[in-house]
Amino acid sequence: MWRAIASNAMTLFIVFLLAVGVAVIWAKDQYSAEGPLASAICLRVESGTNMNALAERLADQGAISNLAIFRAGAEYSGKSSQLKAGSFLIQPGTSMEGIINTVTASGRSTCGTEINFRIGVLRAEVKVRELDPETSKYVEIISFDPAEEAPEAYVDYAERGDTRYRVTLAEGVTSWQVVQELRQAEFLEGSLSAMPDEGSLAPDSYEVKRGSERQALVDRMTAAQSAVLAEAWEGRAEGLPLNSPEEALILASIVEKETGLAEERPQVASVFVNRLRKGMLLQTDPTVIYGVTEGRGNLGRGIRQSELDRETPYNTYVIKGLPPTPIANPGRAAIEAALNPDTTEYIFFVADGTGGHAFAKTLREHNNNVAEWRKIEAERAKNQ
Repeated sequence: MWRAIASNAMTLFIVFLLAVGVAVIWAKDQYSAEGPLASAICLRVESGTNMNALAERLADQGAISNLAIFRAGAEYSGKSSQLKAGSFLIQPGTSMEGIINTVTASGRSTCGTEINFRIGVLRAEVKVRELDPETSKYVEIISFDPAEEAPEAYVDYAERGDTRYRVTLAEGVTSWQVVQELRQAEFLEGSLSAMPDEGSLAPDSYEVKRGSERQALVDRMTAAQSAVLAEAWEGRAEGLPLNSPEEALILASIVEKETGLAEERPQVASVFVNRLRKGMLLQTDPTVIYGVTEGRGNLGRGIRQSELDRETPYNTYVIKGLPPTPIANPGRAAIEAALNPDTTEYIFFVADGTGGHAFAKTLREHNNNVAEWRKIEAERAKNQ
């Protein structure tokens, strides 16, 4: 009798173990299987949130199929206490395992609110935008001039712990403009030790944290520009009339200010390279303007004849060769164009009315192009 009871107990125990094994295998499969989320969501995890509370919110949003498995998976993997604050993009079908890995990894937000402080050639602008999870595109919420009082709604976004910050430099801004605008970035701290050399800052988009030091950011911009210039100089074309990386940076800044069309930069660079080779005056308006403004904002009017006639270090209608310094901070494309210009015989160019330029090899061709441009200017003036 006892032998029969023992045999039955052993059988039941084996069945139980098998059932547990099957349940564990099923749970592991469920944990790593494709999840039920139908469309992407931006999951915001606030500081102090625990894994249990997050699991309930995920279940309410239809992102996980089983609360118990999610919690057990987090506990078993040792990640239940590693939850990071931030906003995380969860793609459709992400498994429970994938969600846990996402919210316990770096803590770097991948969606949510971003404040972009953009320093442009004409003005600075603060833009608050949020990522639309379904389209993976940013939607602008607020936009304002940093010189003006920030809208009340901006403060709400700025005080969120998971808001990301970015400072963007447009190609062609001057160092004076950068310094002036960075002083107005309320999320940055500290002063700047000195005015950065003109041309030494790399136009780019820089992610920063609230409370970052202004000088540290400028140092990053300077290091980035040095790296870009060194790489481009190493790969430069042979036979250029440029004696140093510094001269290349000066030419690149002129190219940057002369055209807003990316595809034109190598052609514009070729004109100035050809003029330097021939010993011709560069005769470029942006250098004259820089001599007048010293890079402190925009001229806001046409160049006067007296300014074209007056000899200054930046008046390339009077001085030979390059001006003494860059006239703006050129981007990578302009630097590469200056060091690898197109091979052309062009020595003239003038606006063509489309946003680009008409290039010419001879003065006669150039005069014809100028005449066409004058007609376009007159027609536009008549229609205003």
